[in-house]
Amino acid sequence: MQQISDYELELMKTIWGNGGSALYAEIVTALSAKGLNWTKNTIITLLSRLIDKGLLKTNKIGHRNRYTAIVSADEYQSSQTETFLDKIYEGNARDLVATLIQKDLLSASDYDDLKKYWQAVTGDTPSDT
Repeated sequence: MQQISDYELELMKTIWGNGGSALYAEIVTALSAKGLNWTKNTIITLLSRLIDKGLLKTNKIGHRNRYTAIVSADEYQSSQTETFLDKIYEGNARDLVATLIQKDLLSASDYDDLKKYWQAVTGDTPSDT
């Protein structure tokens, strides 16, 4: 999956947050609510780039366009996580987790939640060692 800019990601988050599709006016309203008052040309350019990258499609409704996400937020997040893991940690998830712990970015509560999640997904109980 192609990389996207922070601004493009903001638009995707807006569309995902609107149930996966949105009219231009809905996008503008949501961006304004976040304090992002981008020009019409900026928004249209970014939407066009997302269409070209295969993340959005557009459907004409009268004189308006409905922008629909082709990729879900979960799919994008998973893809970007894998890319990050490969690029920075050479695919070694343990080193990533070690960094999160060393930098106090993973709390004991987070660890407990992850253990519960692991058990729910795999049926295994992770060791505490």
